[in-house]
Amino acid sequence: MGDHSHGSPSTSGTVATAGQSDVEKFQDPGLPPHRPRRADKDPRAEKRAERQVAILFVISIIGTVLFFVGYFGIRLDDTIATLRFQNFTLGMGTAFAMLGIGVGIVHWAKTLMPDHEIVEERHEVRTEEDRRDAEQIIGQVLDESGISRRPLIRNTLIGAGVLAILPAIGIFRDLSKDLNPDVLRHTMWDAGVRLTRDPSGTPIKASDVTIGSAFHVIPEGLNEAEHKLEEKAKAVVLLMRLNPDELHVSPGREDWNYNGIVAYSKICTHVGCPVALYEQHTHHLLCPCHQSTFDLTQECKVIFGPAAHALPQLPISVDDEGYLVATSDFHEPVGPSYWERG
Repeated sequence: MGDHSHGSPSTSGTVATAGQSDVEKFQDPGLPPHRPRRADKDPRAEKRAERQVAILFVISIIGTVLFFVGYFGIRLDDTIATLRFQNFTLGMGTAFAMLGIGVGIVHWAKTLMPDHEIVEERHEVRTEEDRRDAEQIIGQVLDESGISRRPLIRNTLIGAGVLAILPAIGIFRDLSKDLNPDVLRHTMWDAGVRLTRDPSGTPIKASDVTIGSAFHVIPEGLNEAEHKLEEKAKAVVLLMRLNPDELHVSPGREDWNYNGIVAYSKICTHVGCPVALYEQHTHHLLCPCHQSTFDLTQECKVIFGPAAHALPQLPISVDDEGYLVATSDFHEPVGPSYWERG
């Protein structure tokens, strides 16, 4: 008992010593010494940084203007080259518009705005004091940013910021409810329109389609259409042939295929990407954009991925010469499922 009581103080002293050493081991190292930037010491470097920021904001303005030139100035025709040029212009314009204003603000903050560090103790939140503190902080931020003393930066930033919003307004304006929602309900397909190869426009006979084969198909006359690209975007079709015993046909669709030959819209019902991959052994159609997968044996029902609807089926038959023809247009709108369906 006596020995045990004498050992207790010794143990307590050891613990206290260990605790003190831990505290000393993890002392606050404090802030590193402040290193002034070149713009803080040299007025010429400060002016140079200011011009660099303004140039970046001007680049943003030029990018926005380039976007509008591509969006409104380039008129699409029937050539892929024009479409690619417009997409390039829109992409580069958006990139320069966003990159210029983003890099400009970062460069402004790193070279011209004050970089000192301060520590502010927490205090109780009180509405009136908070309001006064907020006003003081805003005033301090405006003063330290130098926006009132640097009209070149201020004016180019305002110009870049205002113009950067306009492309979004222009794009969303094109999604107005004033547009006719039936634009995707009707395509060039109609009763008697022959199925032709894409892009040559050569008619396809039923005997040309063997089991396991797949054809990229457009309606006859598409290549001569006035708005070829717009019509093709709605009317492109995938044509395949399966063993008729493998098809699970819904009531009312018994005459939509011809001896196992089926035709489905090539436009994915997720966001409109082209469904161009066909797995012959599984009879699956795959969209390469987001991996939506459609089962051809089940009328292109979605079996995987984000698509919400099956691909619309094009009813087909053959004419007197043995060429494959449509018996009607699609019975539902093609394209992404966010469009109204009925």
